[in-house]
Amino acid sequence: MGPDTTGGAVVTRRGNRLVTTGCLTVLIALIAVLGIVVSWLWYRHWHDGNVNSERRGQALAAILEQAHARAGDTDRALETSGITDVDGLTGVIWQHSKAPVITHDVSHREFTATAASSAHYDAKAILPGGGSGQVTRCFVFTFTQHPGQGWTSRVSERDDDVCRPGAEIGGLVRLAQTRISSMYAQDLTRAGVQKALNPTGRRSFEVKSVVRQRDTTTVSVVVSSSGAAVDQCYRFTRPAPGDGQGPATAVPASSC
Repeated sequence: MGPDTTGGAVVTRRGNRLVTTGCLTVLIALIAVLGIVVSWLWYRHWHDGNVNSERRGQALAAILEQAHARAGDTDRALETSGITDVDGLTGVIWQHSKAPVITHDVSHREFTATAASSAHYDAKAILPGGGSGQVTRCFVFTFTQHPGQGWTSRVSERDDDVCRPGAEIGGLVRLAQTRISSMYAQDLTRAGVQKALNPTGRRSFEVKSVVRQRDTTTVSVVVSSSGAAVDQCYRFTRPAPGDGQGPATAVPASSC
């Protein structure tokens, strides 16, 4: 009579069932945990998106409010300045708007200043530390002088492409300011400044004149964006401390 294997087979089957049941239990637990993690990530994405949208909207509202405030400040400055010449009025508008491009329409007695404004906000993110968001808007400020009625202003929002040449000109002006400040007084000639501003032959700068007075030197330069799409005359003024160097200021002008 051979050995009885029935009991061993039963034990084996029970063991297999236990292993299978255990694996299913672990798998179900893993699926449940994964579902919780996915649900949490989805909720965080939804929640953070709503918070960021709200903060972005607040930043945009702040930019618009600041733009109208700048227009109002410029209006009041034009009213009280007592200045009548175009270059002087251009300087007043630049001082308050910081617009890199300012044009004048003689027939309509109107100045147009184009400038981009940006604001940052704290952006929520899943990873620790969050991040920083930024919104930018392009504004066109129009200042009109009405005979006997003073000045009025309008603020309109435009596509970013409208402000892009002005932003480029603003960067070029800062570059020119740095280079003119670092020049020695004896090098402040039309040819000398042209060489300093265009060492590689770029056509972004065209020096129109260099005028020396007793205490200052004024350099008039036409600054152009890429492809000469937009240009603006700037006057760079710096003290004349003997033969040394000196900080230059830059102010837009109606023409060079």
